[in-house]
Amino acid sequence: MVESNHAGDLPRIAATAYVHASAVLIGNVVVEDRVFIGPNAVIRADEPGPDGKVGTIVVEQEANVQDGVVIHALGGTDVRIGQGSSLAHAAVVHGPCDVGGDCFLGFNSVVFKASLAGGVIVMHQAMVEGVTIPRGKFVPSMTAVQNEEDVLRLGPAPPELSGFAREVRRINVFLAEASHVNQPTGEDVPFKKC
Repeated sequence: MVESNHAGDLPRIAATAYVHASAVLIGNVVVEDRVFIGPNAVIRADEPGPDGKVGTIVVEQEANVQDGVVIHALGGTDVRIGQGSSLAHAAVVHGPCDVGGDCFLGFNSVVFKASLAGGVIVMHQAMVEGVTIPRGKFVPSMTAVQNEEDVLRLGPAPPELSGFAREVRRINVFLAEASHVNQPTGEDVPFKKC
């Protein structure tokens, strides 16, 4: 389902992206080329800030937002999901957030008020809140990263997990390309309200 927010903003979805019919996109959302958005994902850019404006949620090209993922933002703030990043099943990204390119967020992970540089791997059920994580770092499963000391303890992403993240990206780009025939063709959409 694709619908406008209170300000009349409609999601803008590239013709080469794939959005499952059960996904919900509301408001000021931009979905770029070859993005895959899975079943029951929710992406809502609908909460106004003090000035009444709604921030933007951008899902950059070749990123994937898998089943049950939620992306939302505090009033007037933005979220960016970087090129080629993977948000695995039931992950939550709540802005303000900047997830750099080629990141991987594992099952049931939570990222809130945080900035992740490129290539960061956040494993399953981890929580990242209120911090900036440098490029290529690894957050193990069930870990909370909430301050600079937590960030300093993080090691580099293991090569096998970085390779796994690349494979997840590859498969989901394939799914978007193979499935986009079910979507409207031609120009980038703003889709009509469902």
